[in-house]
Amino acid sequence: MVVANEASTVLGRKVAEALGRPFSEMIRKHFADGETYHAFPADVAGKDLIIIASTHTDTSHQELLDLIQGGRYWNAATINVAIPYLGYSTMERAKPNSCEIPKGVTRTRQIFRAMPSFVAFIDLHSEAVLHAHAGEIRTEHVWTDELVTKKIRASGLSDYVLVSPDYGFSKRIARLASLLECPHTAADKDRYDTDKTIVGQISSVVRGKTAIVCDDMIRTGSSIIQTARRCLEAGAVEVAVMATHLVMAGNARERFLNSPITRVIGSDTVPGIESDDLLDVYSVAPLLADIFKRHLKMGSGLAG
Repeated sequence: MVVANEASTVLGRKVAEALGRPFSEMIRKHFADGETYHAFPADVAGKDLIIIASTHTDTSHQELLDLIQGGRYWNAATINVAIPYLGYSTMERAKPNSCEIPKGVTRTRQIFRAMPSFVAFIDLHSEAVLHAHAGEIRTEHVWTDELVTKKIRASGLSDYVLVSPDYGFSKRIARLASLLECPHTAADKDRYDTDKTIVGQISSVVRGKTAIVCDDMIRTGSSIIQTARRCLEAGAVEVAVMATHLVMAGNARERFLNSPITRVIGSDTVPGIESDDLLDVYSVAPLLADIFKRHLKMGSGLAG
């Protein structure tokens, strides 16, 4: 049985279709006092329950916990979770003596303590969250490399260089560049406040080429837009952006529209993100379907 938290319903339907299974819409009621009623639309006892749930908001995180615990209460055979986008994923560690709560770890620990059988994450900011359990939960970090390279090849962009906005992401960029058989480079980024960064100069390898600035997510877009401008200063003829998780917080969209960036390529891991005149969105549904087919031995090969 394939279900989803409310926010991830659209992606849940796509995953179910790729699996060749019907999608089961949860029964929900919202009461005047703010409480939410949930019921499975059919008996889950003895079934392999698949839950698609991004945890980009507190409500979506809590609903995922409810669905896992509900599956356990009604005796699902296994409970298999895909978290396309993990909220608080950049808060995977606390600075010494700061007394801050590393919610990337503590919230993932809450998910593990609800006791799912299997949890898959897509393009994590840090793999530290994978180890926030005592070893009893099977986890998998799923990379979108195949989907990304296919999307870039089909984008119409040519003679491109992949650019990382910081050295921390450069290993992933090197891997993608190897698959695309193109050069890559990295900027020097320094974070001086919660949502504020400054980006240094870019290598001249971008001169005369199309720069594709790559990152795991776009929140405010500040550092990516800075990187794009540095690329143009270094001689790039065009700048596009590729990021898996298009959070697009606050006025990020307006910032991009007023920037020199020509397009933003990304996935549908964050609910509500669709292709338009700025965004070029691909779906991770085939990738997730393939993961569940392999994990639950439903067949082999990439889902259609």
